[in-house]
Amino acid sequence: MALLALKEQLNVLLNSMFAEGLLDQQFQQLQMLQDGSSPGFVAEVITLFCEDSERILTELSKLLEQQVVDYQKVDAYVHQLKGSSASVGAQNVKLACAQFRQFYEENNKEGCIRALNVVKHEFYRVRNKFDNMFQLEQRIQAYDAKQQN
Repeated sequence: MALLALKEQLNVLLNSMFAEGLLDQQFQQLQMLQDGSSPGFVAEVITLFCEDSERILTELSKLLEQQVVDYQKVDAYVHQLKGSSASVGAQNVKLACAQFRQFYEENNKEGCIRALNVVKHEFYRVRNKFDNMFQLEQRIQAYDAKQQN
């Protein structure tokens, strides 16, 4: 019964992530690539996405703190973050990156700072949900392992 409850919690979490716009169909495509031979595939890809995104967000913050902003570098980082967000299905992060673009194309530093804050907010929202998802998956795997012994 506990295993069913954990699986139901995981399904509710995932459904809420889709309903809130945090994830799109690309995440489902990613899940379909995971099979018995690579049970940790999705977790590994998401972990790499989160680590890379943290690095990019730090670099963007540093760039926007400069007296003279290198908007080409801002463009490159935002483009990279948008691409990695799209590849894992982090829809709201991807959309926030797309909105960021108008500000760096206008060389609007204040607009870029506001846009970066939106991107960070959306990233941390999805990352926290991913953390919850991983915790549930680990509990399910541990319970499965216990049942097989």
